[in-house]
Amino acid sequence: MTTPADRAAPGPGIPEAVHRRRWAILGVLMLSLLIVVLDNSILNVAIKTISTPAPTGLGATQSELEWAINAYTLVFAGLLFTSGLIGDRVGRKKVLLGGLVVFGIGSALAAESGSPGQLITYRALMAVGAAFVMPATLAVLMNVFERDEQPKAIGIWAGGVGLAIAIGPITGGLLLDHFWWGSVFLINVPIVVAAVALMIWLVPDSRDPRPGRLDPIGVVLSVIGLVLLVYGIIKGGELADFTDPTVLATIIAGVVVLAAFIVFEKRSDHPSLDVTYFKNKVFSAAMAAIALVFFALMGVTFFSVFYTQSVRGYSPLESGLLMIPLAAAQMIFAPRARLVVDRFGYKATTTAGLVLLAGMLAAFAGFDADTPIWVLEVAFFLMGTGMAHIMTPTSVVIMQALPREKAGSASALSNTFRQVGGALGIAVLGSVLSTAYRDSIEGKLGMLPANLRGTAGESIEATLGVAEKLGPRGQALVGPANDAFLHAMHVTSLCGTVVALAGAVVVAVFLPGRTPRRPENQEEPELVAAAD
Repeated sequence: MTTPADRAAPGPGIPEAVHRRRWAILGVLMLSLLIVVLDNSILNVAIKTISTPAPTGLGATQSELEWAINAYTLVFAGLLFTSGLIGDRVGRKKVLLGGLVVFGIGSALAAESGSPGQLITYRALMAVGAAFVMPATLAVLMNVFERDEQPKAIGIWAGGVGLAIAIGPITGGLLLDHFWWGSVFLINVPIVVAAVALMIWLVPDSRDPRPGRLDPIGVVLSVIGLVLLVYGIIKGGELADFTDPTVLATIIAGVVVLAAFIVFEKRSDHPSLDVTYFKNKVFSAAMAAIALVFFALMGVTFFSVFYTQSVRGYSPLESGLLMIPLAAAQMIFAPRARLVVDRFGYKATTTAGLVLLAGMLAAFAGFDADTPIWVLEVAFFLMGTGMAHIMTPTSVVIMQALPREKAGSASALSNTFRQVGGALGIAVLGSVLSTAYRDSIEGKLGMLPANLRGTAGESIEATLGVAEKLGPRGQALVGPANDAFLHAMHVTSLCGTVVALAGAVVVAVFLPGRTPRRPENQEEPELVAAAD
């Protein structure tokens, strides 16, 4: 049965054949997005198994595990902007296909890693592929849907992120129950094969019809600046000390290089990034909102895993199942957020979403070791609801603020801000968590030998690990460790609350009440090439 939308004639830039299969194309794009997001969430479940000595795992140290995660984040964030530019220039379908193939190869190699060093290397290779997949999916979406259907399509796209967040930990737990640790990476390969086949069949190619000259200096400056900045953030969180000279020097160097990038782009007659985009207060506010949301969300997700597993005693699979309400809310409400925007406007919808998110972050400050689990589930569901009413509207604002031919650049910028915000959230809020925990537990470690006190004070996992090695004598540390962590979680959640409220203020001041209007007489260029 056809719907009125299906019967509607396509716009001047979209051939009829592409218009008819636009929803099938969206399904393929979501499948491509699924593996990129799923891989991040699925690895969290496998961390403990990978740290187990061979043959069960790789015997990875805590530092090696962190870099297995951080290598992906570092490369992914560093290449996002460049990948969007390449997609606009050479074609988004080509970039998507190439990114998927590289991601699949990296996944297969990671599954067969023989050492932590190899795993870190192959995770970085996976990130190269993912960096080319993520922005291209949204850019293609903007290209095959007309402007009036874009909010609905973006909402469904955002709901797909929620689906991946939900099934990642569950899939990882099930795989680890029946197979070896490498299966959490190998599962990507058949998904990649299916996505590539469907993409070749269904997805049209598109590019910027007027890309201009190459800007190699701008591209190099953007990559170096982003890598230095994200590396400094990650290192600061790892050391729980952002005043460390190496950390400060790296972050400052990253900021200086990015500043040089902006100055160079302003003076260039063929810039990679038209910095005048950011003169648009609506565009800039939406970017800031996305960064602040992921700052708060990633930091809370980080400490909630320790709360459910270390304090509450749930298994990795059970911990993953507890996250279902958060993901379910995104899946339910993200596709429908456009209806709320239609009625109340961007400003009211997004501000309300951020206030709701801030309230749920604040709720964590009241959780203790025996808080009824249904309360946690309600908090997760409401967090997901808030996220759905933030992500969809801000993504629509960002993507519609720029011309369609710049969709790759807009998507890449959005994802870059998201990744840098998330990295900052994990690093900064992780540092707050570590510092608060260490300050709270130090006075309880007097019973330990001097050489163990430093190690035991690093985290709740470290304290519980030392307690387990001490046997019955170590049981006296379990209660203080839980109390110290809960205190640290309360402090950290309140910091996240402040950040979310800051985001609410930004969008309340700068986002429009209704849909931003494209300037009159500005036509959409014809970008989509119909498939044979």
